[in-house]
Amino acid sequence: MALELIGALIAAAALGLLAWALRRWRPGLPRWLVPFAAAVGLIGTTLVLEYTWYSRVSAELPAGLEIVKVEEEAMPLRPWTYLKPITMRFWAIDQRKRMIHPQVGTLRLLPLLKFARWRPVESGLMAFDCAGARQVAVVEGVEITETGELTGADWQAAPEGDTLQAAACREG
Repeated sequence: MALELIGALIAAAALGLLAWALRRWRPGLPRWLVPFAAAVGLIGTTLVLEYTWYSRVSAELPAGLEIVKVEEEAMPLRPWTYLKPITMRFWAIDQRKRMIHPQVGTLRLLPLLKFARWRPVESGLMAFDCAGARQVAVVEGVEITETGELTGADWQAAPEGDTLQAAACREG
């Protein structure tokens, strides 16, 4: 976040200085051009950084991390987001660390990672019952026994068309 602020300030200063130089070269240009150019640099850089955050972060993910859900937002304090919402968070599962229950092949355990703008990555484990289209977050006290029974929590039905469930239960 600090680097983005520094980048936006540098862009504002560069465009402001460019407008100042233009005013010196062409004296008839209005005085408001310098602060206007600086504001365009500041706001423009901020918009570019906000709208490219998802593509920059997702491009750097290692092979094996599969993005399963992307969440976009429109916000009142950013009215332009009503025209084109900004991606503020997304979830990925780590297919490299997929675990399949040894006795019940339809039970899977996968790490789930949540990426959010200006926040550290959050991680957790999710258990999936592919035969029953159910899932549960594996937190302290939740266990799957050797026979495949869940203890310490209740299975939650996966929503219809859930991309998380589909990715976790896909073979391969």
